Amino acid sequence: MTSHRLRTGRLAEARAAEHLLSLGYRILERNARTRFGELDLVAFDARRRALVFVEVKAVRAGSKVGPERPVLWVTPRKQSKVRRLAATWIAERRLVGSVPRYAEIRCDALGVVLGPQDEVVDLEHLIGAF
Repeated sequence: MTSHRLRTGRLAEARAAEHLLSLGYRILERNARTRFGELDLVAFDARRRALVFVEVKAVRAGSKVGPERPVLWVTPRKQSKVRRLAATWIAERRLVGSVPRYAEIRCDALGVVLGPQDEVVDLEHLIGAF
């Protein structure tokens, strides 16, 4: 991955975390590592007592690459991987007692379009996307 794409991804994840915080979510981990890979964001939605695994996809405004909406990059294959990573994250964290009590588990997709000054041009949050 190029440094430019990595920077865009990190900026989008930061903007996504800010968005979730503004909705009252608590961010449990950013770039959460498991033995099988990494989850972008793990959050807790206290209103619904939901443990939320968020896949963040980013694109630069005017980009000609990929689908018209970043959330469409969350393909069935990626969804399956996120579900597998989520189950692993829960199992690994439960051993050390760092998983909050939850009533539901959810996977959200969050697409961010960034402008030339790194500003958010568009943000799409699909709750319970998969």
